[in-house]
This record gives sequence, C-alpha cells and structure tokens, in this order.
Amino acid sequence: MAEMLPLENRRHRAGKTLSLIIPMHNETPVLDALFSRIDNAVSPLGLDLEIICVDDGSRDDTLANLERRALADPRVRILSLSRNFGKEAALTAGLDAAAGDMVVPLDADLQDPPELIGEFLTLWEQGYEVVYGVRADRSSDTTGKRLSANAFYTVFNFLSDRPIPASTGDFRLMDRVVVEALKQLPERNRFMKGLFAWVGFRQVGVPYARPERAAGETSWRYHKLWRFALDGVTAFSTMPLRVWTGIGLFAAGLALVYALFIIARVLLIGRDIPGYASLMVVLLFGTAAQLIALGVLGEYVGRMYEEVKARPIYMIQKKIGFPPATDGR
Repeated sequence: MAEMLPLENRRHRAGKTLSLIIPMHNETPVLDALFSRIDNAVSPLGLDLEIICVDDGSRDDTLANLERRALADPRVRILSLSRNFGKEAALTAGLDAAAGDMVVPLDADLQDPPELIGEFLTLWEQGYEVVYGVRADRSSDTTGKRLSANAFYTVFNFLSDRPIPASTGDFRLMDRVVVEALKQLPERNRFMKGLFAWVGFRQVGVPYARPERAAGETSWRYHKLWRFALDGVTAFSTMPLRVWTGIGLFAAGLALVYALFIIARVLLIGRDIPGYASLMVVLLFGTAAQLIALGVLGEYVGRMYEEVKARPIYMIQKKIGFPPATDGR
C-alpha cells in the first residue's frame, strides 16, 4: 500500500501533458491493438497526450505504419533510429525528446497494460515522483524466464549498492523532474532499471498481473538477456572485482598453510612424497580461477573502453510529428 504523503506534495493533472515513450522493433502485428488500448485508457484521464514511437531499426512495416498514423493523428510522433541500437538506447532517445509533465515508457507488445496509467496518475497526484509497475503475477512468462528473472534480481540486489525493486521493468510514470535528472546521466552502457532507481525521488510500486504478448514474438533471447544482466551488474557494482581480491587472498592463505605443512612433514619424516593428482588439481583450479578473474576484469575494461570513446548513444535518421522547437540528439 502506498504511503500517504503530506498535502503540500499534492499535484493536479489539469492542463498537464503526458508523454508515452514506446520503443518499437518489428511491431507491425500489434500496432492496431496498441493504439486502440492507448486511446481507451488515456483519453478519459483529462490530459494532453503525445505518443513518441521510437523505431529501433525495424525490418518490417513498422515505420511505414507509424508514418500513416502520424499523418492522421497529431499526437503521434516518430523517432526513426538509423539502425537497431537496442531498447535501452531507444528508450533514452524517447526520454530526450519527451516534452510532457509526466512520462511513461511503455512496451509495444501490451505486456505493460495502458489501463494501469490511471492508477499511476492518481499516485502521482498524491505526490510521488515515480510510480512503477510490479509484475506480481508472471504466469504468462515461461518457467525458464521466471526463474532467470528471479535469479537476476536476487544477484543484482546482493551485489549492487543501489538495489532495484524486484519484478519491475521500464513501465512507470515519472515526473518531469525525474526525466531531467535521467538526462544528466551520460553513460553509454545503459541499464535503465538501475538508472531509474539510482536517481532516487519518492517512488512507489503498483502490482499487476503481466499479460501475454498481444501479438508477434519477443526479440529477447537468452543470450541477449545474459548480456543485459552483465551490463546491469557491471554498471552498478564493483563487487565482482573485489570478490576476486578476496579469492586471491584466500588462495594465498591456503598456499601458505600447505607450504608450512610440507616443510613440517619434511622435517619430521625426512622426505616429501610427490603427488601427481593433487598437483594437477591445484594447477587446474588455479588456472581456471585466473581465467575467470581475467574475464571479469575484461568486462569492466571493455565498458571503460566504450565510455572513453564517448560515441552517441543513438543516431536519429528521421523525426516526424515533433514541433519545430523540439530538438533530439
């Protein structure tokens, strides 16, 4: 249950603008249902609306469909990226372009139900700067995805100094002040869930049952999820590096103890008995530990390399429907 905030924090929706940010990659099958659900859910809320659709290098007719909608509906605005930069970059592009007093990132597949925005808005009026959706029921996901998601949140929150709420995605309502804070974060390796938590402000969760995709297939495969998880952990924790320092000290301590044991045995017995098996175990273990440590170090060095290059997070090929004064990168 949301905590009641003081009356002086209350806001009013009258005259406010809501920006929806919808990253899209090959979403043609779901577009009709998406815009219909948005109309039905958001129109009664009494807000001005802009719908920012970020086409992230789609290979189907997504962009052409969006262009037709933008001609018929002035609320629809399109950012067409020059190639597929990934969802985190597409979401960043939308945040940079959004002009609303409130901003809601929304998945195009309708697994983030637009009908929940009304409840988000009520909590925003009570004074919360961030109202995020909590996937309390994930029965629509496969068993493997549920288990991997639970494992990720557990590991991430154990390692990170800034934990994120479990079972949350990008679906949330953010006040303008939060969006401006996010725009100050320049890192190229974007892990938006972590950034949403890092900026702080008053936040509250709203549980919901996550439905199945309305149409189409997800482009998230397990290798992409694994990469995404690595990006999250390395972006918000240096504990994996510190862990290997501890492992090295522990191994050095064991080696010292074993050396003292060998010396004592030679002094007492008079000779050492060589052991091929034990030698191979120690050698293989030590080699494996060194390779893993180098791999962990390499992940961090690789991310430092990406940051030092300072390339843009995304490139815009085409903008449609934005007022002339709006400037995206």
